[in-house]
Amino acid sequence: MNIFSTFAAMKSKFLIAAPTSGSGKTTIARGLMALFVSKGWRVQPFKCGPDYIDTKFHEAVCHRPSVNLDTFMASQGHVRALFDKYGADADVCVVEGMMGLFDGYDRDKGSSAEIARTLGIPVVLVVDAKSAAYSMAPMLQGFVNFRDDVLICGVIFNKVGSERHFAILQQVCDDLHIECLGYVPKRSALGQEERYLGLDFSKRAETGELVDLLEKHVRWEKLLNV
Repeated sequence: MNIFSTFAAMKSKFLIAAPTSGSGKTTIARGLMALFVSKGWRVQPFKCGPDYIDTKFHEAVCHRPSVNLDTFMASQGHVRALFDKYGADADVCVVEGMMGLFDGYDRDKGSSAEIARTLGIPVVLVVDAKSAAYSMAPMLQGFVNFRDDVLICGVIFNKVGSERHFAILQQVCDDLHIECLGYVPKRSALGQEERYLGLDFSKRAETGELVDLLEKHVRWEKLLNV
């Protein structure tokens, strides 16, 4: 069985979140979507919250509507129904989170974590590592163990400065028994300027370069098997 039939036969579902806004989850989410689409897979995008900007960018990459999932304005049952309906024929369902993983309208109510719990899907945590190394250990330990009903299945480090830097981050994951799913090296061309209500897409980063970096440095095969 070839790699396409192996992954297409399974239904991969996960939520991409981050400790804080600005960590790079939108960049990595749309890069992974583009990577999976380039493999010939049907990728169904979703976005936590009522955001209407990121969904348009998802649609441009996946060539199918991106659907908002919001437990503030809709019931958990409705959110599950939307996820099941739009993801029914997809090979991979990618949900992009909002803000920090546990940030909601009332503590973690309405947060990305609540969406993950509602859907019963694992979380991939995108962590901005540009200004830290082994200090990532206590931060990650806190996120992974904060709630036992939210499964953080792995970590992707963003803005990694060097192979040596990544080796330390890998050691963090090994010591905490957390799956390290790879990293994205620091590249100024991958940055997106921000404006009110999200990223500024008038100057899009080169998608091809992003896809190449993800394919090279992120363990996307393992990600699809989480």
